[in-house]
Amino acid sequence: MTAPDRAAPDRSVNRPRLDGQPLSIAVAGLGTVGAGVLKLLTDNAGLVAARAGRPLVVGAVSARDRTRDRGVPLGALRWYDDPVALAADPGTDVVVELIGGSDGPARALVEAALRAGKPVVTANKALLAVHGAAIAELAEALGVPLAFEAAVAGGIPAIKALREGLAANRLKRVAGILNGTCNYILTVMREHKREFAEVLAEAQALGYAEADPSFDIDGVDAAHKLAILAALAFGRPVDFAAVHVEGIREVSALDIALAEELGYRIKLLGLAARTEAGISTRVHPCMVPAAAPIARVDGVFNAVVAEGDFVGRVMLEGRGAGAGPTASAVVADLIDIARGRHTPVWGAAGGTLDAVPAVPMEKHTGAYYLRLMVLDRPGVIADVTGILRDHAISLEAMLQRGRAPGEAVPVVMTTHDCEEAQMRAALARIAALGSVLEKPALIRIEPL
Repeated sequence: MTAPDRAAPDRSVNRPRLDGQPLSIAVAGLGTVGAGVLKLLTDNAGLVAARAGRPLVVGAVSARDRTRDRGVPLGALRWYDDPVALAADPGTDVVVELIGGSDGPARALVEAALRAGKPVVTANKALLAVHGAAIAELAEALGVPLAFEAAVAGGIPAIKALREGLAANRLKRVAGILNGTCNYILTVMREHKREFAEVLAEAQALGYAEADPSFDIDGVDAAHKLAILAALAFGRPVDFAAVHVEGIREVSALDIALAEELGYRIKLLGLAARTEAGISTRVHPCMVPAAAPIARVDGVFNAVVAEGDFVGRVMLEGRGAGAGPTASAVVADLIDIARGRHTPVWGAAGGTLDAVPAVPMEKHTGAYYLRLMVLDRPGVIADVTGILRDHAISLEAMLQRGRAPGEAVPVVMTTHDCEEAQMRAALARIAALGSVLEKPALIRIEPL
């Protein structure tokens, strides 16, 4: 990326005015969310105008298909085949980017709009996670608002909660269920005792999962969102590369059933914490106590938990995706811009952000659930516990159901706190035992 333009553009026309004149909006991308934004602005026009202090009017759009019925009238709008051209539209005050993707036209449009002095509203978590530091620097250098409430957790006001509502707190942890597709799959697997592949196929048929679901089920989508939340929570530049990412492909119906027997539920969580060593950011399946509030967040719902030194623990729950919830977040940002409310992208000026080091996953300390499929014969458990002892890992509990001499049986162990590096070294040795018939299952236990 080129260095931010230092010569301030003429924003006398494009800066939103607080004199009751309509705020003219250009929307790039008329998919589910884009159509939802247009519908919300139409259906709630009076309410939105009252809260914004003036009407919010869409004047220009860009979309690949001009003929598709999106459920709202589009004939009077100015159409652009090239979304980047919206930045130069003379009648536009604010640009809304709903194209998606970390590069390509989405990034080009956002940068062009900022350089033209036009505030930007985006729902693009990938763009912000990967290029957020550079884009925030550009927005700050030019003094142009960049808003992204819709980029994390859909209709849940997670960004405003961290950046503004909890601004007086030193946050020590932020965590959450950040992907509705994964939460839906794990919920159905638990409630109906079904396997991952079967439930994924059903989720795709119902429209809860994409045809290519890898970004969701492999944890990448949640990691994008966690990188953004961590930057806001801890006042540091966004650092997606530092996030440890695991998905849910290897979670089995057996693990979910055994978790319930042990008093846990399995959730894909994003977890970020400030420690003495730095900032830890990780996305992976977790066992959480069944009594924990986040354990009861099911289906396509998301949740975000924050812990501050004065406020204590706060939890927000709601729909994390879809036309209505995401449009709600987009329009909330537009109302802020119409009112002239402008907050630094990461909550503080770029020069005050703290380049805290990232803590590698190997340094994570916590308790673990292990499931082994082993031959039921004498000495097997002694071999396994001996390896754990060698790596200074102590057991909290062990569970074995039934006997089947000479056949495969599941053995479940939960450990006391130990370091990830110790556990990985022990697992490598356990997996190499002749009596262990498949890759051991490991799920971290999180006492949320």
